Amino acid sequence: MTTYNKRYEFQYLWELEWDLALRLHTVLEAINLYKSDAKFATFSTSKCNEKYWRLTDKGAFELKKGVTPQEGIEDIFINSDKYAFECATAIVIVLYKAILDTIDTKTFNRKFSDLVLYDWQYDSDLVLKDSVGRDYLPGDILYFKNPDFNPETPEWKGENSILLEEGLFYGHGIGIKTKEGMIKVLNRKRKKDAKISAYLTDNIIRIDAFSISQLRNVNLYPVMKRKYHLFSNIIISKVGSKIYLL
Repeated sequence: MTTYNKRYEFQYLWELEWDLALRLHTVLEAINLYKSDAKFATFSTSKCNEKYWRLTDKGAFELKKGVTPQEGIEDIFINSDKYAFECATAIVIVLYKAILDTIDTKTFNRKFSDLVLYDWQYDSDLVLKDSVGRDYLPGDILYFKNPDFNPETPEWKGENSILLEEGLFYGHGIGIKTKEGMIKVLNRKRKKDAKISAYLTDNIIRIDAFSISQLRNVNLYPVMKRKYHLFSNIIISKVGSKIYLL
């Protein structure tokens, strides 16, 4: 945040800490999904662990009766070899897991009780914000567009990705690459005689950290805060009622 001219304001210090916590968990769970055995698949070839999920004809995962959302999401990381899905579903899975890591289990199960994993469909309690710009931050969801994609493989018309750190991106099906690496892979998926290169768009999707913070257990939050020593080098300045990053 401190590297951009844009000013980020927080009413309270805990709002900043909450935003950083969600971003940290998003990055960590993206890396965990990358390290897992979950495979890339189109909607027609998706698969899931049928002990926890029902696979629909469209390739959606519907939570089975008697299975909690926590169990369903965690199983994707535990028994990852039983799962295959496309990149948008992977992003939503990472976001759910990041929230599960941040709020208490009871609240997560209550708020996301009708969990369905399919493309960009997600529960109304998972509040996301869209913006346009180049102020990319770790944990942001960014999109690589491939205008000249091969029509025989439409799944490569673009790649949903999560910005990690040090200029690295995670995209399910491509892996962890630099911006140039992501573009290079997508360019190999173009139609014959393609002229337009794939590129990173300026569309940014972010978790609405303040909305998610309303789900937090204030009694557990002081314990949770002690985990986030990675941000100890940030200088925080309070001027009046506003908090700024330096």
